[in-house]
Amino acid sequence: MPDQEIDWRQEIAPLKDWLSKQPHLPHDVEDIILRRFYLSCRKNVDRAKRTIDLFFTIRANAPDLFCNRDPCSPGIRGVFEVTDMLPLPNNTPENYKVFIYRLNNPDMSLFDFVNAVKTFFMLIDTRLSEVEDIPSGEIPIFDAANVTLKFIGKVNLSVLRKYMMYTQEAVPVRLKQVHVINAPSYIGKIFALCKPFLKSEVSKLDVPKDIFPEEYGGNAGTIEQIKRHWIKRMEAKRDWFLKNDERWAVNEKLRPANCNDEKTKKVKELPGSFRSLTLD
Repeated sequence: MPDQEIDWRQEIAPLKDWLSKQPHLPHDVEDIILRRFYLSCRKNVDRAKRTIDLFFTIRANAPDLFCNRDPCSPGIRGVFEVTDMLPLPNNTPENYKVFIYRLNNPDMSLFDFVNAVKTFFMLIDTRLSEVEDIPSGEIPIFDAANVTLKFIGKVNLSVLRKYMMYTQEAVPVRLKQVHVINAPSYIGKIFALCKPFLKSEVSKLDVPKDIFPEEYGGNAGTIEQIKRHWIKRMEAKRDWFLKNDERWAVNEKLRPANCNDEKTKKVKELPGSFRSLTLD
C-alpha cells in the first residue's frame, strides 16, 4: 500500500497510547516523530518503544549536548562559521538522505567540539520535527580535507561516546553508511577514536554524484545556499529549542521498575560521562 494511502494515525496509535501511560516520558511528542520511530524500527512497536525510551534517556543524561540550545547564541553561530552541516536536498534512488559534514576552516583554535555536536543534534531535531518526508535510510559523509592532527586534541571522548550511541541506537533513522572522503594519510589515527563505536553492519553504498552540491560536482546548489537554508530553519525554531531543554527528557524519579532495559541501564549507571560505554 503506498504511503499516501496509509492511515498513519492508526498505525502509530499503539505508540501514542503506550506513551501516554509512561509517567517518566514526555507525552507531547509530535506524530511525525512517533512515525519516524515506528518506521526506523521496521514497524516493530516493541522495538520502537525501547528506542523511544533510550532516545529520551540519553538526552536527559547529556545536558552538555541537549540544554542551553539557542540557535542565535554566539557559540552555535560560531560553529556554522567554521563548519558546513548539509542535509542535501535530494535523496538517492534508494530514498536515502545524504548528509555532508566538513570543516571549512583548518584553524582548530576556532573549533569547539562540544558546540559542534550540540549544533549537529539541533539540526537533527529540526529535520525530525519539521520534514514530513521520511527517507528509507541515512548516509552521513565526513569530508576530512581540513582535518589536521590538532583535531584529536579537540575531541572529547565522553561526548564522542554519547554521539555514537545516540546516533546509532536512539535517533529514529536507519543508518546505512558512514563515509569519510578526502582523508589525509594520518586520518587513521582520528578514525581509530571512532572505530570501536561503529557498528559492523554499517556497510558500503554508492551515492550518485548529481545529488551533491556544485562544489562536489553535483547539481544540488552551492554549499552556502544549502547551509543558509538550514540555518534559517533552525533559527526559526528558536522558541522550540529553548522550551525543549526539559520537555524532551525522561524523569527518572517517575520511571516504573519494569521500564529498565540493558541499554537504558548503561546510560544511567554512568552519570553524565559514559566513560565505559560499549556498543553491542
